[in-house]
Parts: sequence; C-alpha cells; structure tokens
Amino acid sequence: MTMEADLPSPSSLDDERGFTLRQYLICLSGVVWREGLRFLHQRERFVSALVRPLVWLFIFAAGFRQVLGVSIIPPYETYVLYEVYIAPGLMAMIQLFNGMQSSLSMVYDREMGNMRTLLVSPFPRWFLLGSKLLAGVAVSILQVYAFLVIAYFWEIEPPTKWGYLTLLPALALSGLMLGALGMLLSSLIKQLENFAGVMNFVIFPMFFASSALYPLWRVKESSPWLYYVCEVNPFTHAVELIRFAFHEKVEWTSLAIVFAYASAFLVGAILAYDPGRGMLMRRGG
Repeated sequence: MTMEADLPSPSSLDDERGFTLRQYLICLSGVVWREGLRFLHQRERFVSALVRPLVWLFIFAAGFRQVLGVSIIPPYETYVLYEVYIAPGLMAMIQLFNGMQSSLSMVYDREMGNMRTLLVSPFPRWFLLGSKLLAGVAVSILQVYAFLVIAYFWEIEPPTKWGYLTLLPALALSGLMLGALGMLLSSLIKQLENFAGVMNFVIFPMFFASSALYPLWRVKESSPWLYYVCEVNPFTHAVELIRFAFHEKVEWTSLAIVFAYASAFLVGAILAYDPGRGMLMRRGG
C-alpha cells in the first residue's frame, strides 16, 4: 500500500468541503445566461409570446365585449371593459406557455445530451433544476411586461403606476408554479415527439377551465360541476393573484394556493429527476 493511495483524492476533498456561495452564484448566472441567450437567439419565440395574447386581446375581446359583460367584482370598484378583465388571464397565459416551452427545451436538451451533462455535474440536482426554473421565470416576466407596454396604448393599466411594481411578486410566484409544473411534466416525457400531445391535455384545459376569460360566477350559473373544476384549477388562482396584484391588492386565498401548488410541483420535479427514485432514469431518459 503506497502513501499516495492513502491520500484523499481532490474530488473527495471537494465533496467534503462543499461549494462556496460564489461557486453557487457562478453556476446560477451561467444557467440564467444560457437561457437568456437562447431567448435572444430565438426571436420568433418572443414574437409568438406576444402575438398569442394580443390576438385574444384585440380580436376575441372586441368580438365578445357586448356578449360577456362583467359586473362589479373584486378587485374592480366599477364596471370594466371586457379586455380589461381578460388582461390578467392573458398575462398568466404568457407564463403558462413559457413554462411549457421551457419544459420542451428540457426534453430537447436531455435527448441531445446537454441536460444530461448538466444533471451529472457535482452541484446538487435541486439547485440545478431551481436555477433552470428561475431563468425561465425571468424570461416570462420580461414577456409579460413587454405585453403590458403594448396593452398600455389600449388603456389597459393599473389604477396607479405602483401596480406595475406590485405585479412583480405575483408574476414571480405564478411563474414559479407554472414553470415547476412544466418541469415535472418534462420528467415524465421520454421522447420529444410525445411532448405536443401531452401539452394539449394540459395547456388548453387549464386555460379554458379558469377565470381567465370569464368570471367564475357566470360559470357557476351555467355549470356547477365546471365551477368546482375551475376552483381547484391552479391556473385560476394564478390569474386571480395577478389580477389583484395588478390593482395593488392581495388575494390571500389565491396566494396560499399558488404557493402550495408551486411547492408541490417543484418537489415533485426534483424527486422525478432524482436518478435513485424518479421516473426519468426508470424510463431511460
């Protein structure tokens, strides 16, 4: 037995010491920077993120303005135009589609090897997934504020300019919830070809069975069972959280529910990406 064999290896010393805060920040900035570059290079992604809600705002809202009237309900203190009502739902829709697109990139990177390389790095897996999630949330928030800049010229704005600031925490929390949901779904999808079909069973039911396009009291009048489906839909509470925050108020029930869903989805995604217990490695992904 040689003396060299008795000495601990550098890698074991690193494992014992752990990582410093600076090293974690470097890793986080690298993941966020990579996601930012991907977003800048894919300009069609930015354009599509704006075109989709703008079509709903300027065409759908104009056509249904007289049909789908909105009574005075919190947080509104007076009657509002229909396009004003659906604006928070369209902000949440931007984050929903961005969360699903981020999960699509997870599936693609995993097939191409980039995500596999990232996940086998020495950093904790929960930190890597959290960094990826934060990067996606940052991109979605930028998309929402770009949408608000355009919507401003159609008189869609908060009661005061502070509404743009109070909106930010709501967007961060709802973005975390929807991004974590997409990340959880990405762990269950083995091949990229299966992604579109799965998303159709997630995006459209979540969007239409919510308060994004119509108040829940109208849903309850026409279909009580659909009303209860909307009540348990996490997207409904993300919309209401954004709606109240945009008007400088807090909807505490929605805040608690969105936080609970975000925590559950994130824990589920971390466990699913754990090679020892998750679905990812069992499926050979």
